[in-house]
Amino acid sequence: MVNGEGMEEASAMADKPVEMTKRLAEFIVHTPASAIPQTVFDHAKVALLDWLGVTLAGKDDLPVTKLLHYADLMGGRDQCVIIGHRQRKSICQAALINGAAGHALDYDDSLIAFLGHPSVTLFPGILALAEWKKSSGRDLLAAYLIGLRTGVAIAAGSGFEHYLSGYHGTSTMGALASAAACSRLLDLDTRQTAFALGIGGTQAGGLKRVFGTMCKPFHAGHAAEVGVTAALLASDGFTSAEDILEGPEGFFQAMKGSVNEDSLKTLGHTWAIENLAQKYHASCHATHSPIEAALAIVKREKIALEDIRSIQVKVSATALSAAFRNDAHTGLEGKFCIPYCVANALLRGNTGLQAFTDEKVADKDVRQFMDKISTHQDPEIKALDARVHLQTVDGARHDAYSDIFQEIPGLAVKQEKIKAKFTDLSVPVIGKERTAELIRVIESLEKTDNLKGLFDLLYP
Repeated sequence: MVNGEGMEEASAMADKPVEMTKRLAEFIVHTPASAIPQTVFDHAKVALLDWLGVTLAGKDDLPVTKLLHYADLMGGRDQCVIIGHRQRKSICQAALINGAAGHALDYDDSLIAFLGHPSVTLFPGILALAEWKKSSGRDLLAAYLIGLRTGVAIAAGSGFEHYLSGYHGTSTMGALASAAACSRLLDLDTRQTAFALGIGGTQAGGLKRVFGTMCKPFHAGHAAEVGVTAALLASDGFTSAEDILEGPEGFFQAMKGSVNEDSLKTLGHTWAIENLAQKYHASCHATHSPIEAALAIVKREKIALEDIRSIQVKVSATALSAAFRNDAHTGLEGKFCIPYCVANALLRGNTGLQAFTDEKVADKDVRQFMDKISTHQDPEIKALDARVHLQTVDGARHDAYSDIFQEIPGLAVKQEKIKAKFTDLSVPVIGKERTAELIRVIESLEKTDNLKGLFDLLYP
């Protein structure tokens, strides 16, 4: 039986707000790398290889060129590799530029539980710090995994309303996750890490209104840069709020979220990375389920394209808030246009980088076929699922459903698919020999004490 005093104490404990920022800081600092399963490290190496491939492929994209010009204007120390370029920039500039390059083609991985693209916000910052600090491969991968899991915990409190309200989760979650990963790599203590989360959290922003412009890849690079800045400042005693997430007028209150205790309880027990979805179409992830469902119908029913009268694509509000364009006039806009992505997939079959050029989007045949395709919001469809209804000229109707986040392959299949994707993307940039050597280095990265060999391969 509980006495009155005990009941009052229990009530007071129940009313006490969860110190989420502190608990995350403790997880970031005190989780030993030895507690991370080997299969989780293996998933992280797949993620790194995939991110490096899309970064090499995106190294000369116009937003990256503009950021290189900006870095030249600002000046600074030549500390870290700019991937695929024979030049170095400061730690923060490298995080910004390499992060933007990794997202320039919108061909990098996604994670629903992160509300966006995690790897492109995490690897650029910790790679820059690892080159400067001379970290080991195991420390690099552990920092990535801990940053990723921190971002997932924060995203669980933010919920889809955060994304639907207009925030770009890659930018908001990314800034905090990057701060976590960079703090881990710099061996900050718990209080410094809480400060780093505060410094990162107060800079977290990014609006989906800019999708289809140079600002979307800038979001990814800026998130990576924010994490580096936050950790470096905190390591030098720079202070911030120690309750940036749950505190009054903090991240959750400002952005309509709340503490998710279930996500906190699983820290160190679940890692979320097995649900990371790498891309095999070079467009917004919200276009992938529509592409897969449309292709499935045509293949299953053996339908000739000239026999298609109309295609209805039903998706969620979340999908339409990302892939919101009903028409496209440039290759970049095409990445966020479901009608173009579906028409291109059916007409050409090639959904890689070559499909998203201004010339391909302007093609007369694809534009005529786009007129047959319509997109509709369906309140019963969640996340990035899609249901496609195809009607033929003779009146027959065929349906298919796809959820690309429920169709994520296992580790062994991922390893082979990402090796092939990496080879396809990197050979034109760095050649066959260097590509093969990069794959070999990354496959044993957690056993590597000196990452100089990795950075030499990224500095052509």
